[in-house]
Amino acid sequence: MTFPNDETGQVLTEMQNAGIDLSIIHSVVFFQLFEKEEQARAMESYLKQKVPDMQVKVHPDQTPNVWDVDCTVNMLPDYDAITAQEAQFEQIAAKFDGYNDGWGIEV
Repeated sequence: MTFPNDETGQVLTEMQNAGIDLSIIHSVVFFQLFEKEEQARAMESYLKQKVPDMQVKVHPDQTPNVWDVDCTVNMLPDYDAITAQEAQFEQIAAKFDGYNDGWGIEV
């Protein structure tokens, strides 16, 4: 399977080359970053209200004064599905002055 030549495509290619089965459902974690804990908590609250089954974790980032919101979605790691989900999280994070910072698969 080949993927587009962008960051998401490169990550999927690396996962495929590492032997990860991309034809089954995985826990895909999307990372959002915020400058203030209140902003991160606001997104967490919003998601818990809109998507109560989604796993959402707020924690301090390794970078000082940055907060992470990790959103776990069980899905097929399909290129189009991942890019669409990233775009959706980007829009939500922007409402709370944050931004999407990529994704990964829990293996």
